Amino acid sequence: MTDLVRRILVLGGGSSGWLVAALLAAEHGPRGLQITVVESSEVPTIGVGEGTWPTMRDTLRRIGLSETEFIRHCQASFKQGSRFDGWIHGRDAADGDRYYHPFTLPVGHGDVDLVPAWLAAGERPFADLASPAVQVCEAGRAPKQEQTPEFAAVANYAYHFDAGLFSQMLREHAVGQLGVRHVVDHVDAVLTQDDGDLRGLQTRAHGLLEADLFVDCSGMTALLIGGHFGVPLKSEREVLFNDAALALQVPYARPDAPLASCTIATAWAKGWIWDIGLPARRGVGCVYSRSHASEEEAQTALHAYLDATGAPAERNAPRPIRFDPGYRERFWVRNCLAIGLSSGFIEPLEASALALVEQSAARLCNELPLRRDVMDGVARRYNEDFVYRWARVIDFLKLHYALSRREDSDYWRLHRDPASWPASMRELLPLWRLRAPARHDFGRIDEIFPAASYQYVLYGMGFRPEPQPVTAATLHTGQACFEEAARQARRFVPALPGHRALIDHIHQTGFPR
Repeated sequence: MTDLVRRILVLGGGSSGWLVAALLAAEHGPRGLQITVVESSEVPTIGVGEGTWPTMRDTLRRIGLSETEFIRHCQASFKQGSRFDGWIHGRDAADGDRYYHPFTLPVGHGDVDLVPAWLAAGERPFADLASPAVQVCEAGRAPKQEQTPEFAAVANYAYHFDAGLFSQMLREHAVGQLGVRHVVDHVDAVLTQDDGDLRGLQTRAHGLLEADLFVDCSGMTALLIGGHFGVPLKSEREVLFNDAALALQVPYARPDAPLASCTIATAWAKGWIWDIGLPARRGVGCVYSRSHASEEEAQTALHAYLDATGAPAERNAPRPIRFDPGYRERFWVRNCLAIGLSSGFIEPLEASALALVEQSAARLCNELPLRRDVMDGVARRYNEDFVYRWARVIDFLKLHYALSRREDSDYWRLHRDPASWPASMRELLPLWRLRAPARHDFGRIDEIFPAASYQYVLYGMGFRPEPQPVTAATLHTGQACFEEAARQARRFVPALPGHRALIDHIHQTGFPR
């Protein structure tokens, strides 16, 4: 068969399915590509992916959504990075056990080696010196002004949002504005052609739905890639131990409570707790390993955190979530591509799940137009690239645990054991004792994490390179970058509105477009 792929069927809605459908329709719908989303009313979505990366701004713009309407509809707020409390020693922030991974790159990144100047500065946290974003977050400021156009930024930012409302908005936009066909039905059977390709899905009410390419966004069920094609999950449980979470939505104690400008990740003895601030509520969840903690221990840790952070005493029961940390050995098999939870899930740290969905959907868009006779080659390259990307995510997440000096449980001690580290990490960490992470440490142009992200986590967690001989000029250049970051912070903090004040302004007036 040499015909072009003209019909794509996306199995499953949620954030993943509707992001894929919307991007495909926006890019290729005008050229005649037909996109159908099939989702069952009997399958609930996970609905806790409330954090994103700055790439989401480009994605929303690419599919034609207004930032103002997105923030209003999805109860969105701004995310300027992540803050990590208690990860280093298990103490509180007053004892210095806090660091940031901001989205804003260090001043001079890519041109200047900042590490010698940072080592010479004493005990000042690296991110505090290198980027103005830490001061902006600490002051509770928004990343832009009221007059800043949609999607433009003063400080780099992503979003927090209500995942259920986000899926709803994507669905309404994809169907109403982009021409995506929406079928609500239950799939009873998966039909194949003689050569093993998928032919179609047999549904209860709509009969046989045929397509040329199928995108499996059926979540952890993985109906096509796992259930039909039998592609196994490559477990990463021996590297990243977490396999469960308890999720809860809690109101603020008062409606004008400060609105955090970052995801707050607080470590506890046997895991960590996320805290995501939306305008009307917080999304809070306790992540843990069932090999190291019981659900009762996780509940105790979660409620202790909520009590300590001023949450109202009356709460709903938290929702348990189970997952097997890992990813598929292959993502694209024949005429089927898995995106989202069907392709794998590691854990919610650093909000990489939706970012991988964005990258997968963008890659599929860039491969079109596509014919079946070249699809296997496209699939082979896709699989190679995304195995690499998943591996880099695992390396990066493991850094947060491996560098901890907590001694309050086997959970943290085993994370520090090099036997649980990926081979690439065992190779790079000794190298980074001698010099800073650099672009050439990572093999791709479009790396999922820049070298600056590794620096923020490494040096935030207390990893200090061995001092090396350095010229006065190198020291002076690095110090000049730190001075520029401080100048930017002094300009930004008084000029930027409070985070909640800007969100209120958007709901009332909106951004200029």
